Amino acid sequence: MSGKFQLKKASNGQFHFNLLAGNGQVVLSSEQYQAHASALNGIESVRKNAVRDGAFEIRQASNGKHYFVLKATNGQVVGQSQMYTSASSAQQGCDSVRRHAPDATLQDESTTTA
Repeated sequence: MSGKFQLKKASNGQFHFNLLAGNGQVVLSSEQYQAHASALNGIESVRKNAVRDGAFEIRQASNGKHYFVLKATNGQVVGQSQMYTSASSAQQGCDSVRRHAPDATLQDESTTTA
């Protein structure tokens, strides 16, 4: 199964998206965007940067858990993962984004109520 981007509108009127793996699990979440078009640009940035060398950075949170961020070429974070118990699990999450993001379909739910 391939992945998909799920685009939604938050209760504050802003837009955000998640990248779901083939099993439906969230592997990457975006920041919130004021405009629908900006969120779509964010999705395209994830597609493009997911396959770029050096785009992923694994970090450790203050609670000892690990997560990763996906950065654009300008260094801006375009997506962040959930928390993982180990750095190796976070690396597997990066690999999942690399596999799923380029060809993921778009499910735009932003026209429905948040």
